[in-house]
Amino acid sequence: MELFLLLLLAYLLGSIPSALWVGKLFYNTDIREHGSGNLGATNTFRVLGKKAGLAVTLLDILKGTVAVLLLVLPLFHELAVHPLLPGVLSVVGHMYPVFAKFKGGKAVATSGGVLLGYNWPAFVILLLTFLLVLKLTKMVSLTSMIVAVVGFLYSVIYYVRTGDFYMMIMIGLFGLFIFYRHRANIGRIKAGTEPKVKWL
Repeated sequence: MELFLLLLLAYLLGSIPSALWVGKLFYNTDIREHGSGNLGATNTFRVLGKKAGLAVTLLDILKGTVAVLLLVLPLFHELAVHPLLPGVLSVVGHMYPVFAKFKGGKAVATSGGVLLGYNWPAFVILLLTFLLVLKLTKMVSLTSMIVAVVGFLYSVIYYVRTGDFYMMIMIGLFGLFIFYRHRANIGRIKAGTEPKVKWL
């Protein structure tokens, strides 16, 4: 029963549609009706501006981090569950949120939040990589996929050094999520029509 509750809470955390709620509460805007229509930070930056975009990014990261840390609650102390399992459920919730008709974001920020809760130095390295690549490419989608590849390579090296098999599997899985969710973006990148950010 505790395991079911843990996984349900993690999924529901991930399902919180930060972009939708921030847009409606503070800007009277349903972000699904503007820009790409995606419930993610990138579309929030594009439609609502820097403040809203940063707020949504932080909230989406937090969802993954809190999901990993659920196991510190007394209710779940006796569960023999790896902390990355609820983290994965939060990312699934972010992509397919029950609170937004199962149409969510592209898994990048919440995946980062899971990594932050589990191995913060790795999160910092990938965040700096993200910012550098984004500065060079000006495309969030391309940057996200490049960082997914870098993250997996990092996790392989980390596995060789520490034996942390679970982090390697988790980052590999998140990479697959990210590439799958960016299918349309890949087509636009090839065609040279992918939008570029103007705020960095």
